[in-house]
Amino acid sequence: MHEFDLGLNGRHKGLTHVIDKGLGPRGWEDVLETSGHLIDIVKLGWGTSYVTNGLRRKLDVLKEKPVVIGGTFFEVVYVKDKLDEYKRWLGELGLTHVEISDGVIDLPRERKLELIEEFARDFTVLSEVGSKDSDVEFTPDEWTDWLREELDAGAWKVITEARESGTAGIFDSSGGMRTELIAEIAEAVDPSNVIFETPTKSAQAWFVKTIGPDVNLGNIPPDEVIPLETLRRGLRGDTLKEVLLAST
Repeated sequence: MHEFDLGLNGRHKGLTHVIDKGLGPRGWEDVLETSGHLIDIVKLGWGTSYVTNGLRRKLDVLKEKPVVIGGTFFEVVYVKDKLDEYKRWLGELGLTHVEISDGVIDLPRERKLELIEEFARDFTVLSEVGSKDSDVEFTPDEWTDWLREELDAGAWKVITEARESGTAGIFDSSGGMRTELIAEIAEAVDPSNVIFETPTKSAQAWFVKTIGPDVNLGNIPPDEVIPLETLRRGLRGDTLKEVLLAST
């Protein structure tokens, strides 16, 4: 790959969770050709999968990657009382992962935990904690308790809400990061079990510098996968001192 060897380590272990907003099969072929080795999971954002033409063709291009449909669509399915039909549809599409969230609807805690446990019998579950309403702010104790409960219920990873815009959940309405909250989450829950949604470069750099290159980061746009990897490896000014020089 390289004409010369910088003596850098291979890829870090941190998961890169990519959000798809409607990219077509040929677009994904290009993305996978250049950065497929850096992508761990692809989320088809909110309800985009339901209105996408040629969804099966797209999934065929992505067949080597775990694909999950956004949690907002799960919330729609729950409200419409179509959970059994949803499971069948996921099976027909060949999807092995499912996202369970309650960022918009009022889903009782016990019921959410039951659903995580139920879906975990047949799928790899990613659950999501946090509201999509920027005016709703939960306490650190609520965040950490819920993260632990959902992992105990069978979630493979728990996602901290930020929205694709970075204006809710672990971010405030103006896009600022709630750094004290994030620090408490990382202290109370093993960060390897958490995917932190970080749609902006500044947030990605902060997580790499604060938690480390192996942090799991989510809602990464397809064209930001390679830039994120350079942050993880210290090949960008934002993290060069903290990552690359720290290891020499």
